[in-house]
Amino acid sequence: MTSRAIALVVSVVLGVAFLCVAGLFALTGAVSACSVITTPSGTIGRYDAEQMHYAQVIVTVGVQHGVPVRGQVIAVATALQESGLRNLGNLGERNDHDSLGLFQQRPSQGWGTPAQLLDPEYAAGAFYRKLVTVGGWQTMPLTVAAQRVQRSAYPDAYAKWEGDATVLVGLVSGQPAGSGGPGEQCISVGGWMKPVQGPVVSGFRTADRPGHDGVDIAAAKGTPIHAAASGLVIRVECNAHLVNAGPYSCDVDGDPDRVRGCGWYVELLHPDSTVTRYCHMVQRPAVDVGQQVAVGQVIGQVGSSGHSSGPHLHLETHTGQPATESNAVGPVEFFAIRGIDLAAT
Repeated sequence: MTSRAIALVVSVVLGVAFLCVAGLFALTGAVSACSVITTPSGTIGRYDAEQMHYAQVIVTVGVQHGVPVRGQVIAVATALQESGLRNLGNLGERNDHDSLGLFQQRPSQGWGTPAQLLDPEYAAGAFYRKLVTVGGWQTMPLTVAAQRVQRSAYPDAYAKWEGDATVLVGLVSGQPAGSGGPGEQCISVGGWMKPVQGPVVSGFRTADRPGHDGVDIAAAKGTPIHAAASGLVIRVECNAHLVNAGPYSCDVDGDPDRVRGCGWYVELLHPDSTVTRYCHMVQRPAVDVGQQVAVGQVIGQVGSSGHSSGPHLHLETHTGQPATESNAVGPVEFFAIRGIDLAAT
């Protein structure tokens, strides 16, 4: 295996802070509030339409093979390192042995025939078939799992592509669009996005609400809530209850005076060991504990369950787990250092 094609990833646009798509592949030349810069050729951010197509192929094959999001991210990161997400043929003197295709797999090592390895769907399937035989791959660092499959001469090289791969998987996963405006999803190069579009209507530990450990983002009931970044679902609960500790359903609207608790809520553990919490969902969340989710994936819908006076997302950010009052930090500042203006509408 080789990293000879890494340079192909560099596009004509340098230093762009965000990747955006309108819909799935509806590329536009508009500059949005996400500081998107495009070129006349349609290149968005650091990846062009060809690279996005191959990311889509890899994700689609992963879904067909029943490989969860984590595996899709590993596969896209591997292809970024090996070929720059290009379906490379034999490059003559620049070729590393007989390496071919998106993953630079070698016919001489039993990956398949040259024709098969130049078929992106076959190559992706071959990668996944090997990946799922690696014991514990789901919880390994990305670079370790990729190396167990690839046996590269550069075993640590895959790690640097995890953020980009996470973004790309989120963009091509077919999830509804997110925070950049109608029909548009905007994700920072660090792999973060605003989970719902709307104004922040209540801040973090303000003078009138010193015990408010998050921010409230106003949105209509039923609005999709997106994972702010890729991560592992570590909690899915209903904790609504009456002020006298009596039971109260999370499947109905709550009340600011009689009811306490987050209602239906989800917690995600992210690769940087931070936790995000999403409260007051309208019904049981769309994810389960132990599930890996990609940035932008819908995890639930805005509601008003629990201690709530109207539909909104209560969003918390924590520096570790378990998520507690002591490790809660201001979401606006937390998102700002990750490239997202949470207060923007």
